[in-house]
Amino acid sequence: MSSHHIVREKQEPALLIANGEACQPDLLGQLLEWSPYVVVLDHAIHRVMDMGLKADVLLGDFDRNVDVDAIRAAQYPIEVVHTPDQNKTDLDKGIEFLIERGFPAVNIVWATGRRMDHTITNLTNIVRYRHQIKITLIDDYSVIYPLVGRYEKWFAKGTPLSLIPVGTVDGIRTEGLLYPLDNESLTLGVRSGSSNEAAADGFVRITAEAGALLIMECHD
Repeated sequence: MSSHHIVREKQEPALLIANGEACQPDLLGQLLEWSPYVVVLDHAIHRVMDMGLKADVLLGDFDRNVDVDAIRAAQYPIEVVHTPDQNKTDLDKGIEFLIERGFPAVNIVWATGRRMDHTITNLTNIVRYRHQIKITLIDDYSVIYPLVGRYEKWFAKGTPLSLIPVGTVDGIRTEGLLYPLDNESLTLGVRSGSSNEAAADGFVRITAEAGALLIMECHD
């Protein structure tokens, strides 16, 4: 599985590889199938190289155990971007890098699992960029989107869907869910919409008037 080196016109979402729990190789292969622009965050590059993958960009603060010269040689012509700002996470830096490069969408993998503080931060931070780039965070059990405008998608009956607020989300309305919401509010730590599901084969629609909402398509 390799992305090098095809001239691309940003028609496919970029692929951003973080340093959490790895997804199944088949899932990663599907995301790499159309040769996306691949950005790897910091120490994840060693795991990427062990899998025989090529990256377009290595981005991070390189604060420990990263031999940049060796990586450049092994991954030529990789672009190495040093981002020492300690006030932002590596995932924040990766998303901002793609926004600056003009990418309209990004698929993110390896951003959950392992350290729980990293998982929670990654999940909640992606909402701040929802109006600048289309974000899809994927692992072996979930596909996660920040709600932007109106969400509409067809599902089979019983498909698990969770609505997780980041802070408080007001004016939530849903159609097609087993447990519908009609102009209601959700607040993280108080009331969330975990483990809802599609009520029947058909479209699920979700809107909200204010706040940042994560939609999670889940499977066991």
